[in-house]
Amino acid sequence: MNPTPETKIPSARETFRLLRRLLVYTRPYRGVMGAILVLTILGSVGMNVPPVLIRNAVDQWIGDATLALDVRVNGLLRTGALFFGISLASLVLRYLHAIVAARMGAGVVRDIRHDVFRKALDLHLQYFDRTPVGRLMTRVTSDVDTLQRFVSDGVVGAVADVFQILGVFVFMIYVSPVLSLALFLIIPFMAAAFLFSNTRVRIANREIRRAQSALNTNAQEALAGMATIQLFGREPTIRERFARLNGIMRDACFLEVRWFSFYFPVLDFAQAVATILVLGVGGACILSGYGAVTLGVLIAFLTYVRDFFRPLDGLSNRAGMLQQALAASERIFELLEEPQRIPDPPAPVPLPAAGPIAFEHVHFAYVEENWVLRDVSFRIEPGETVAIVGATGSGKTTLINLLLRFYDVQQGGISIGGIDLRSVRRHDLRRRIGAVMQEPFIFSASVADNVGLLDPAISRATIEDAARYANADGFIRKLPHGYDTVLNERGGGLSAGQKQLLALARAMAQNRNALLILDEATANVDSETEALIQDAIRRVMKNRTGIIIAHRLSTIRHAHRILVLYQGKLVAQGTHDELLRQDGYYRRLYRYLSLNNGQAPAPE
Repeated sequence: MNPTPETKIPSARETFRLLRRLLVYTRPYRGVMGAILVLTILGSVGMNVPPVLIRNAVDQWIGDATLALDVRVNGLLRTGALFFGISLASLVLRYLHAIVAARMGAGVVRDIRHDVFRKALDLHLQYFDRTPVGRLMTRVTSDVDTLQRFVSDGVVGAVADVFQILGVFVFMIYVSPVLSLALFLIIPFMAAAFLFSNTRVRIANREIRRAQSALNTNAQEALAGMATIQLFGREPTIRERFARLNGIMRDACFLEVRWFSFYFPVLDFAQAVATILVLGVGGACILSGYGAVTLGVLIAFLTYVRDFFRPLDGLSNRAGMLQQALAASERIFELLEEPQRIPDPPAPVPLPAAGPIAFEHVHFAYVEENWVLRDVSFRIEPGETVAIVGATGSGKTTLINLLLRFYDVQQGGISIGGIDLRSVRRHDLRRRIGAVMQEPFIFSASVADNVGLLDPAISRATIEDAARYANADGFIRKLPHGYDTVLNERGGGLSAGQKQLLALARAMAQNRNALLILDEATANVDSETEALIQDAIRRVMKNRTGIIIAHRLSTIRHAHRILVLYQGKLVAQGTHDELLRQDGYYRRLYRYLSLNNGQAPAPE
């Protein structure tokens, strides 16, 4: 079976590319990294000097019977005091090292998280159409947290471990070149085991991330759609699907543990072999009278063997962090490298203060060649209110998405005042348009913040004035804390009509003179709220260019002109009376709406 992208063994080039890209984020912290390096070197020296002191104590103060007793005792006391001082200094250095490293790691991850979220805010809607929310949440949260652990502990800790190993090498050779040679014989064996296990750990970790993303998406969908699940009695099916994904997650975690578990026994075995070699070679030298190896040297060297394998154990753990970080960084950099399919022009053109909206031979498809709009052309004059009607799936919302430039047309063009929208910055375009979508999004924030969208340029007076203008002030003041009432997630507790009024107020607060786009809610509302909505629509549309995706008969009748869409084509346009006189699709649609309380028919 051929390896899949999720399970293939990553190449060294790929690994170094990801690591180099990740370490770019440490550049602003060069001064901190310099301090960490100094602390690391001093710490390595501090940890490797004590075995030399042990050698001196054994060979000189304990083993040398020719010295006077008081000299030997004083020598041992001085050695002990020096040992204590160096150990205390090493403790302080390790503490400072940990604090500085954690501070740098937190800063690096703050920068990464900022870049990820800023990129997410700038992505085109088509990316969100094809990417599950659970996968994005995994990248913004757990993947970034994985990188934080790697940067603050993995990278810095690995550097400390490497310096410790190098320091042990130097002191081993200084203490006994003969015993060092015996120890170095097993290094190729350990390196092979290390590389073998860690390439497979990364594969396993990539599977864990993929399984975790699928599990998060499934859980999020199930919790969000709990009412539908319970209504149709689909709990057993959802439980079964979750259990299957949870089993995949368990298997992936077990695979990672299995490869980790392979390396550590090998490392312990290598340490045992190294100890045996040092004891054998060192003991033979002492027994044969080879003066280069003394009892003090042998004891010191056995300490170095322990100190040599301790950072190797740490490196293995940090190699696991590296594999996790590389798997996480693959996903994060995939997001950061996602191309902007709706780019701003290099030389943007300002929009005119007013002008007609023109769609000229527009073709559009969400999926290539599967046309949602076909050769659509129309013109909306300044101050004109246009209603767009059609069956579900006829392309009404797509027209609005194109006008807001959430997507770009494949053929044809859209202009305002003769300026093609692709020549205008997206931010400038959207500031000129107020949009009220069919299902307005309500944030977990106060009513005032939901209307003003946390824009510091919008005052409280402007917010309240916009709410009065949109007929929302009445129900807002009946809330427990009025404009300071904190709303539940997605507006839980508000009716569909109240959400529409709140969204109208939001559009008015952002720009009272903007072109207004309104996608009417299809949900039925009580007669009082319906009257408030219709009155608000008539008020905000007066003397304003407005586009309404209409579902209510009253809205359709009061529009200056009606555009009729059928299967992605503009099949008719005119006033309500003109279209009724024609024996066409609009007459049939109007009769259907009259009989079904404004609910649009299904696509034909």
